[in-house]
Amino acid sequence: MREIAFIKQNKEKWLEFELAIFGKAKKNTDDLANLYIQLMNDLSYARTYYPKSKTVVYLNHLASLSYQKIYKTKREDKNRILEFFKTEVPLLVYEYKPYLLYAFVLFFATVTMGVISAKYDANFVRLILGDGYVNMTLENIKKGNPMAVYGSGSNWGSFIAITLNNIYVGARCYVYGLFGGLGTFYIFLQNSLMLGSFQYFFYQQGVFWKSVRGIWIHGSMEIFAIIIESSAGFILGASILFPKTYSRMNSFKMGFKNSFKIFLSTLPFTISAGFLEGFITRFSIDMPIWLSSFIILITLGIISFYYLIYPSIVHKKTTAI
Repeated sequence: MREIAFIKQNKEKWLEFELAIFGKAKKNTDDLANLYIQLMNDLSYARTYYPKSKTVVYLNHLASLSYQKIYKTKREDKNRILEFFKTEVPLLVYEYKPYLLYAFVLFFATVTMGVISAKYDANFVRLILGDGYVNMTLENIKKGNPMAVYGSGSNWGSFIAITLNNIYVGARCYVYGLFGGLGTFYIFLQNSLMLGSFQYFFYQQGVFWKSVRGIWIHGSMEIFAIIIESSAGFILGASILFPKTYSRMNSFKMGFKNSFKIFLSTLPFTISAGFLEGFITRFSIDMPIWLSSFIILITLGIISFYYLIYPSIVHKKTTAI
């Protein structure tokens, strides 16, 4: 069957399903479940015969939304927070995975820009980080402890201040997506340039690996979370600029709801990063290399698994239902 005939044959059913998902048509759970089964059959057929078509993208999107709606009543009997992180967020991350890819590509590109700028412009690091911070760090390097800044202040005071600041930065990355994603790009660019120039500065001073062992104890989760928060901002911006088959208002409502859930999912990681920076990073200079490396790898592994691998596992389970 040609794709156009396939669409013509099933479009009324899909539109009926779409109306039910957005609450514009009343359907009980059994009717929705029946439509869901039909939708999954159509999706399977489309994947087989029209694998690169927009029909597959559309049906996959409907399937993801419908799963969340159909099984909402079942989730109410369970731990809502657990289900949020266990099922709801991974399905959303899978649905919007191109935006995560864009964010990661942008991250590596802009960090590289920061490195190159610091390498070829002697004043760039001071412009980005400020004279006070650079001079203080140079003094700490001379004293043999380039990570001394992380040892200032109390554990709890540092933890709270750092966590609140990181949440603020992440919120800006997300909320500024309202400006068509350009605001998110601006905040993201600032932070990535800072990171690139920051790490190159330590490389210039001959203490690169010492800085890595210290900074990335908390940085693995902190930076990764900012990338995810920025991808949520891009999703929000795209929902305004590219409404697809929906009205612009419906597209924005759906984009805001879904992207906000992805943003919220980063908070435990941001808080964990703040805890590590406030309580653990300050001891990195005296920490055995194997221990600091283990902390970095385990924290990076946890957040990478949750956002890059686990969503595919959940998606496969839901589409097999």
